[in-house]
Amino acid sequence: NMSAPIQYWLVPQTVQLQETQPNSTRTTQDHGRGSVGGQPRRLIQRLSNMSSERNIVRCSWCESSDLYRQYHDTEWGVPLLDSHALFRLLMLEGQQAGLSWITVLNKRAHMDEVFAGFDPQILASTKPATLERWVLDAGLIRHRGKLDALVGNAQSMLGITDFATWLWSFAAAADEEKPGAVPAQTSHSLAMSKALKKAGFRFVGPTICYAFMQSAGMVNDHHPDCWRHEVCEPLVRQALNAR
Repeated sequence: NMSAPIQYWLVPQTVQLQETQPNSTRTTQDHGRGSVGGQPRRLIQRLSNMSSERNIVRCSWCESSDLYRQYHDTEWGVPLLDSHALFRLLMLEGQQAGLSWITVLNKRAHMDEVFAGFDPQILASTKPATLERWVLDAGLIRHRGKLDALVGNAQSMLGITDFATWLWSFAAAADEEKPGAVPAQTSHSLAMSKALKKAGFRFVGPTICYAFMQSAGMVNDHHPDCWRHEVCEPLVRQALNAR
């Protein structure tokens, strides 16, 4: 399976909230992320209150690990507006293709180190010998096609004026009606994919692009009962309306 958009599958859970809830940090999707498109939204249930704790509901795709929950609570769905950060996220989404997002999260710090923070200027000038070292690095996703695409994609990115504005131009309008179930791809992600491929990018199919749009806050696909939905909704609308 390619990179799969998050589905509206929730389960009840009880967590203890900190005094300050993370709500806006963003650098950068299975994300365990449910099955691919077309599933109906499921009913939400809540656990009874427990002393010294407050019940909240999260999207269930993040329930398999603390790393997932941290990513869900601090990054996923928060608008990302910086060209470099968007490039990094898009490349991480491409690295996931065919794998679980937890694999990417577990290797992300090492990828940042090896790929110079996904600096497109540095990646674009990668030498063949460096690529060969990457293929042997167990801390990376050792897929030669994906690694080679990082270099070519960086070169393509440098040829686009204002990469962030260009990517955000493919997002839906803030008031566009959402489908009843989270899709695997949309007309907007298809348009983004076609434009990226025309510009020379690889590993940017429409499903990967929709997962990227979810992650980058171009759409708020947190379940309406997830505690992050109400946090991200005004941020997403503001970013969409500011275009």
